Amino acid sequence: MIREGGCLCGAVRFKAEGEPLNVRICHCRMCQKAMGSPYFARAQFDQKALTVEGDTGRYASSENIDRVFCKNCGTRLFSWRRNGTLAGVALTTFDDRNAFAPTEHIWVSEKLAWLKLDDGLRQYETTIPT
Repeated sequence: MIREGGCLCGAVRFKAEGEPLNVRICHCRMCQKAMGSPYFARAQFDQKALTVEGDTGRYASSENIDRVFCKNCGTRLFSWRRNGTLAGVALTTFDDRNAFAPTEHIWVSEKLAWLKLDDGLRQYETTIPT
């Protein structure tokens, strides 16, 4: 299965092939700042499953992660592992914004105090235990 998406202005388009490895909502402070919202709802794919067309910019938000955005409209599209393995695709950038539903919350220890999580999804204080 191939799902497509893109940025607000249409200058960047992407295709994601297959099913995501996981679909999570991250509440960490870095994702809050990077997304400009209370959390980052994303589907994680192997980078090899993604094809991206258009002019994107990158910001190294940490030693391991680049934040990828449209250079024209600024839409935040991906969190891109710098080692070439994984990419988190913002759920609402898919053409079908309901294509994937999150299955768990991570980094709830850093969620905003006014945000109530009553959706019944599993919650982790930090990241997923290994």
